[in-house]
Amino acid sequence: MQDDRLTPTIVAHCDWSVDPRKRWMAVAWREEEGWHLVLPEHVGATTDLFDRLRTRQAHSGSLIVGFDFPIGVPVAYGNLTGAEDFRTLLAALGTGEWGDWFNVCSAASEIGIRRPFYPMRPGGTRRLHLTDALRLPPKALLRTCERATLQRPAACSLFWTLGGNQVGKGAISGWREVLRPNLDRIALWPFDGTFDELSGTRDIVVVETYPGDVYGQIGLPAKRTWSKRTQDGRRTAGKGLTQWIERHGLVASGDLLGAIENGFSDRPVGEDQFDAVVGLFGMLDVIEGRRSAAPTLPHESVEWEGWILGQDSI
Repeated sequence: MQDDRLTPTIVAHCDWSVDPRKRWMAVAWREEEGWHLVLPEHVGATTDLFDRLRTRQAHSGSLIVGFDFPIGVPVAYGNLTGAEDFRTLLAALGTGEWGDWFNVCSAASEIGIRRPFYPMRPGGTRRLHLTDALRLPPKALLRTCERATLQRPAACSLFWTLGGNQVGKGAISGWREVLRPNLDRIALWPFDGTFDELSGTRDIVVVETYPGDVYGQIGLPAKRTWSKRTQDGRRTAGKGLTQWIERHGLVASGDLLGAIENGFSDRPVGEDQFDAVVGLFGMLDVIEGRRSAAPTLPHESVEWEGWILGQDSI
């Protein structure tokens, strides 16, 4: 019997930013001798991103694309929306009664189920304004994959848009520019099925990533000993990246190997390029079966919250 399952042949990881100039992408494509890697590049226009990635490989197979912005909403919030699930809600956002959803609130009085992002700017703002307006406790505004584990502290709530660790503005831009315009042609993991199911049957699969989780997964030194924000720190961690390439027999261009050895650019984009590559390596570990995509996920994660690819704890 002929096996009609697809095999992933192109994998891309996009280190996302609200600023298009800071969006960097690392891409790998499969050839007979293995996965090929080159220098990270700008993501470029999002309107034809998936089509451009498709041209990297003539062989038929699935395209797996990872983004490090949240994909999903906390189940407690989702249950308040009246929508059936996250995909249904996502299709409605920015239209009709959900027309203001992407507009960040300037004042606490503007916060509501159909306009949950806050605040627009600092000054007299408190996280309590968000929890009070949505009538949900702080923990309920975190997805399961964002809560504290033994390996890391809790992440920032999707709806909070202030501070260095906020993710709300990245989600707004990513959902508007990438997810919603392509909903009819992409599979969203894990909402549309397991990773193995989707990567074997769907042409384009989109996943959520978090490079910070991948550091330890691929054997980089403990983060307390280096900083990705400095070129010297990235140079120190780069030894682990080179060892990972050699260990798994990938075909990396000389330019990429040189950039890793040098700690990438000495400009601020070096951090973005570094995380683009780290996230790609984490995705390849899952695709090659060296790491599971996820533990057995609770129903709310599949229906509303989503998951971070390769995160193995609940």
